[in-house]
Amino acid sequence: MMSVLKAVDLLDNARGRGILIATAESCTGGLVSAALTDIPGSSRVVDRGFVTYSNEAKVEMLGVDPELIATHGAVSEEVARAMAIGALTHSRAQLSIATTGVAGPGGSESKPEGLVWFGVAFGDRVRTDHRRFGAIGRANVRAATVEIAVDMAIQLLARGP
Repeated sequence: MMSVLKAVDLLDNARGRGILIATAESCTGGLVSAALTDIPGSSRVVDRGFVTYSNEAKVEMLGVDPELIATHGAVSEEVARAMAIGALTHSRAQLSIATTGVAGPGGSESKPEGLVWFGVAFGDRVRTDHRRFGAIGRANVRAATVEIAVDMAIQLLARGP
């Protein structure tokens, strides 16, 4: 379970700067939004969350180019970046957090179980990263993904737009 202190830290920093947050989640299915909205007062900071589990949802709700998905796959740096940008474009937020990955079970040689791509956007800056958690179980992959996604947002917010 993610540290409540990290969620509070992100929300407090965003609130203090007048920044709204949006999420675009695939493999986490709304867990990042849930972690943030578990905190009282989060409604002043969290604008919205997009759960874009299917490729069609990524295209329709976030404006992800279907060619990116066809070329790179939904679990890729390119799609994570496009999801983060799309969350900003389709919301009132200035900071977005995106996750796309293979929580498991399953996967493939090129996209193994436990591979997750992250995208965090703030202003015109976008940071992407990935983790290979391995076959640690679906719930563990998703929990670790929330933790890292919030950490990335805290770090990008600290650096400024």
